[in-house]
Amino acid sequence: MSANRQTTNSQTINTQNLDFPHIFTPLDLGFTTLKNRIVMGSMHTGLEDRFFNYGKLASYFAERAKGGVAMIITGGIAPNREGWLTPAGGTLNQTADVINHRRLTKAVHQHDCKLILQILHSGRYGFHPFVVSASPIKSPISMFKPRQMSESNILSTIEDFAHTAKLAKMSGYDGVEIMGSEGYLLNQFLSPNANQRTDNYGGSLENRMRFPLGVVKAIRDTVGTDFIITFRLSMIDLVPNGNTMDEVIQIAQALENAGVNIINTGIGWHEARVPTIVTSVPRAGFADFTAEVKRHVKIPVMVANRINMPDTAEKLLANETADLVQMARPFLADPNWVNKAETGQTHLINTCIACNQACLDHIFENKRASCLVNPQACYETELVYKPVKKAKKIAVVGAGMAGLSASTVLAQRGHNVTLFEAQDKIGGQFNYAKVINGKEEFFETIRYFNNLLKKLNIDVKLNHKVSKTELENQKFDDVIIATGVIPRKLTIQGADLPHVISYAELLSGQKQAGQKVAVIGAGGIGFDVSEFLTSNHACDASTIQNDKAPTPQSITDWRAEWGVAQQADYGSEGGLATPTKITPKREVYLMQRKKGRLGANLNKTSGWVHRASIKNHNVIQINNINYEKITNEGIWIKNADGNSQLLRVDTVVVCAGQESVNDLMPDVSDNLTAQYHLIGGAKLAGELDAKRAIREGAEIGAML
Repeated sequence: MSANRQTTNSQTINTQNLDFPHIFTPLDLGFTTLKNRIVMGSMHTGLEDRFFNYGKLASYFAERAKGGVAMIITGGIAPNREGWLTPAGGTLNQTADVINHRRLTKAVHQHDCKLILQILHSGRYGFHPFVVSASPIKSPISMFKPRQMSESNILSTIEDFAHTAKLAKMSGYDGVEIMGSEGYLLNQFLSPNANQRTDNYGGSLENRMRFPLGVVKAIRDTVGTDFIITFRLSMIDLVPNGNTMDEVIQIAQALENAGVNIINTGIGWHEARVPTIVTSVPRAGFADFTAEVKRHVKIPVMVANRINMPDTAEKLLANETADLVQMARPFLADPNWVNKAETGQTHLINTCIACNQACLDHIFENKRASCLVNPQACYETELVYKPVKKAKKIAVVGAGMAGLSASTVLAQRGHNVTLFEAQDKIGGQFNYAKVINGKEEFFETIRYFNNLLKKLNIDVKLNHKVSKTELENQKFDDVIIATGVIPRKLTIQGADLPHVISYAELLSGQKQAGQKVAVIGAGGIGFDVSEFLTSNHACDASTIQNDKAPTPQSITDWRAEWGVAQQADYGSEGGLATPTKITPKREVYLMQRKKGRLGANLNKTSGWVHRASIKNHNVIQINNINYEKITNEGIWIKNADGNSQLLRVDTVVVCAGQESVNDLMPDVSDNLTAQYHLIGGAKLAGELDAKRAIREGAEIGAML
C-alpha cells in the first residue's frame, strides 16, 4: 500500500488531501475510473436545443471539466419527438447529430473528465401537443393532456432510447444517464400517481417497472459492458400515491440486476408541493433517503440535492451516505469548485445560494440559463475577462453586489481599483437578505467577495462616504457609481411616527417590531419580511447586530413544517406526512394596493414556496386597498367598497419599493476628467435585483 493511502470500510482512501480525503479518492468502475467523487449533474441550459449553440455549450462544459470535476452529465436530450421538453428540443436521434455532440465530448475529454449524455423523455411534462404518458392524466404543470402509450408505442420508445445511446457512444460519450425521476416519463410509469393502467405495464410494481427496466436492458445490449449507465431514480416522490421506500429499494435492486452501473438521486416531482431545491431547503436535506437505498445495493450510489460546499460533500462520503456526490447549480456558480477544494481555497468558492433566479427561472421563461452570482455561466464565449494591455486607475463607489462584481472583475483583468463604501461592511442589500430565515446562504456570497477583495489586493475604503470633489481630486480614469438604492418612504399622514419603520431598519436590527405588524407592500421584500416576522427560527436582534451567521432551520423541523417523512425507510405513499401546524411568532398583515393575489410576480420556481410559507405562518393577506393614515392605534385602510377600517398594530413595516442613490453622477455642466458609469440599483431601482446588478458590474468590468 502506498504511503498516501489507507483502507477504511473496504474502501481505499486518498489521504494526500487532508481536508477532503474522500472527495479525492478515485472510484473504480471496473472498465473505467473516475478521478474523484464529484459529479456535475444534469442542468438544462437552453443551449442544448439548437445545434448552432453547441460551440457555446462545449465551452461551458470545458470550463467545468478544467475546473476538476470527475464527470459531467449533460442536460436532457429526448430520444424521440414525443419526448421533447419543448418543440424541436435537443436531439441525438440521427447520425448527423453525432457531429455536433462530438464537439462536446472532445472539449471535455481534454481535461481528464467523463461526459455522460442524459436521455430524458418528458412524458406528460412536455410543452407540446405530442405528449404521452402511462395514463391519460394531465399534469398540473403542462397545458397538454397526454395520450396513453400503447404497448407498441412503449416498445418503439425503448428502441429509441437504445438508438440514442448507440449514437452517444459513437459521439464519444463515456455513458448515458436514463432520467427516471422528477416526474418525467419513466417516473410516471413507476409511480401509481400517474400510472393507472391495468395491462402488463400497470398495477403491480413488477408491471410498473417493466418499461424502465426494458429501457436499461435494451441500452446495455446495444452499448456493451464498457459503457457507463446511470439511472436517476426518485428516492422520494413527494406526491400523493407515490412510491414507498420499500418500492424504491425494489426498483433500485432491479436496476442493478438489469445492468445499471450507478444509481443517481432524484428528489420529488416538479409538480410536488414540497420545495426541494430552493434556498430554504436545508443543506443535504434529503441525503438519508439516498443512504437507505445504498444499504440495499452493491453498485455505487450518487447523492444529490442542496449540496454546495466541500465540507458537506466530504461528510456524506465519509459517513457512507453515498459513493459519489452530484451537484449541478454549484458548478454554474463556480466552475473551479473542485480545484479550489483540492488546493485549499475553499474560502474562494463562489457558493451557489440556490436562488434559482438566473438558472431555473430562465429555463421556465424559455431563456438561456445563467447564474445570479456568476453571470459568465453559459456565456463563457461572450462575457470574457481579458487581461488589460494598459492598467487604468478606477474608482468604484458602493460595495453592494454591483460594485463588488465590477471591482473584482476589473482587478482580475489588471486594473488598479479603489472601492469606496459608506457603511462599515460590504454586501449592500444582501446584508438584509442574508438574515431572512431560509436565506442564510446569502452570507456565503458576502464571504466570497470579502475573500476575493483581499486576494486581489483591492483598496477597500469602508466607512468612507466619498464626495464628488474627492473623486475628481484623485484623478481617476473611470468612476463607476454603484451606490444602490434606499427604501422608498411613505407619504401618508402619520408616516413619521416612531412605530413606522423601513424594511432596512428592521432587517439591520436598528429597530424592532411589536407583536402585531402591518407590512405595506407585497413584493419579494414584503414576503421576506413577513416570513422573518412570523418564523420561529428567525434571527434575533443580537445575531443581526453582531453580524453573525444565523442558524438555519434544522432538517427535522423543516420536514415537519412541509410534511415530509422523518424516517428514511418511510412507508407513506410518496414519503409525505401531515405538516405540523405552525404557531407564528407574530400576527402579521401583508397588504398591497393592487387587485389580484399577493405575490403574483414572484419568481416562477420559488414564488409558490413563499406564498405557501406565509399561508402556513397564518399571515393575513389583504389586497385592493388604499392606505389612509397611520395613528398611534395602528393603520387606517380603505377597501374597494370605500369602507374604512383600523388595523390595530404595534408596528408598520414599509416595503413599498426603493429609490436610486445616484447623487454622485456628474451634471452636464461639470467639467470632469474621469469617465462616469452608472450600474445596478443606482441606475434603476428595482426589487433588490441582484441578478441585474452583478451582471451589469461584470459587463462594465469586462468592457473597460
